[in-house]
Amino acid sequence: MTNIEPSNDTEDATEVAAEDPSADEAVTDEVAADAVTDEADEGTGDEPEATAEPETAAEPEATDEAEATEASDAGPEVLDEDALLEEGAAAVEPEEISPFKKPGKWYVLHTQSGYENKVKHNLEARAHSMNMEERIYEVVIPMEDVTEIRQGKKVVVPKKMFPGYLLVRTRLNDDAWYVVRNTPGVTGFVGAGNKPSPLPRKEVEKFLTVKKDGDEASAKRSRPRMEYEINETVRVKQGPFADFSGEIAEINADQLKLKVLVNIFGRETPVELEFSQVAKL
Repeated sequence: MTNIEPSNDTEDATEVAAEDPSADEAVTDEVAADAVTDEADEGTGDEPEATAEPETAAEPEATDEAEATEASDAGPEVLDEDALLEEGAAAVEPEEISPFKKPGKWYVLHTQSGYENKVKHNLEARAHSMNMEERIYEVVIPMEDVTEIRQGKKVVVPKKMFPGYLLVRTRLNDDAWYVVRNTPGVTGFVGAGNKPSPLPRKEVEKFLTVKKDGDEASAKRSRPRMEYEINETVRVKQGPFADFSGEIAEINADQLKLKVLVNIFGRETPVELEFSQVAKL
């Protein structure tokens, strides 16, 4: 009887079959190891990014602190000459404007004495109602501050500079003349003949206070004047020389006293009196 040996193919198949379980386990171990390695690599790659973010965010804060420290060490900002000049020019008050440079010209109106305010109101109302505001711009009662003595005290009171007169600023033509001339209380323009004469610049600026841009011209003068004048005759109403009259020779506004030449026994004698001791004739 002939023995039949198994073929190599069968042995190889048997060996492969026998080796398959260990091969599968090796492959599985290798895959698991690769996965763990990849996860470790990914975790390791994320750590620098997480660490870098706080460092990047902290850099501006450190820069700001350094700049604040440098600014405090530098002290207050020093301006050069040009900057100072520019600031000075900005702080300069606007130039004063003369009332003479305003549109139109200034004319003097004669009115009834004591009715100046009423005439002023009437003329302004007529200019508005008759649509003449583009011709008749302004009506002014010239005023001034006058120093008076009341109960022995110096008091500054406003008074009309020219009782019975008004100033009107107008671009005069026949229509404007008609509106002004026919206003109740107006007796006429001041001028040569029937032709109104505008005031020159010197008188306009003398009667009207020069104001700044944007402000209306004021007819009130701020420089006070005394109620009494040199060479004015007054009556003594108090003291040993009561009821005597005399001329003022000297005025002492600071001490509120006058030196009056009183005629005593045919001779003029200077007598010093207080403002409250005399009265106008």
